[in-house]
Amino acid sequence: MIAIGGWSRLSTCDWPGRLVTTVFCQGCPWRCGYCHNPALLDPRAAAHIAWEDVAAHLDRRRGLLDGIVFSGGEPLLQPRLADAARAARERGHAVGLHTAGAFPRRFEALLSEGLLDWVGFDIKAGPDAYDRVTATNNSFPPAERSLRMLRDSGVPHQLRTTVGPSALDGDDITSLTAWLGEHGLHDHVWQTARPV
Repeated sequence: MIAIGGWSRLSTCDWPGRLVTTVFCQGCPWRCGYCHNPALLDPRAAAHIAWEDVAAHLDRRRGLLDGIVFSGGEPLLQPRLADAARAARERGHAVGLHTAGAFPRRFEALLSEGLLDWVGFDIKAGPDAYDRVTATNNSFPPAERSLRMLRDSGVPHQLRTTVGPSALDGDDITSLTAWLGEHGLHDHVWQTARPV
């Protein structure tokens, strides 16, 4: 159903205040220098986990887990992510998503169908620094579109930005802080890049 490159059967940190199972989807269109899951970047790499195994785990843990988080890589790269989210909800689990918003149409479909209970949204930088951080041209417009949809959806979320020597400098942080304020974006946290 979806390409899964990694799996944490029990996580206490991927959805604040929730006990979840987290699947790490294979593939990402961006190449952030501080990526902590570089093995997941290649979308053509073999998937190591079968969705059926995750689904069976969800069945066994009904009433024990609060939900599932789709992380990555970039989970929106998966064409059938909505099918996996529906399958999890049918098993009685809430659905969380970690995304940077690279695929706004797929994100919009998940939001409009009501398949998401919470989103952890990675804001890479302010508009002027986005392409430098993602090492990808024109990466800001789809992220901004997704971010606006999230803000307007009413879905609970947390916005987070990674800082560190290979990410943002002081001027970048000041610029992003101002941009977030101008757009009424709150519940934002800074996270420190972990050295490899």
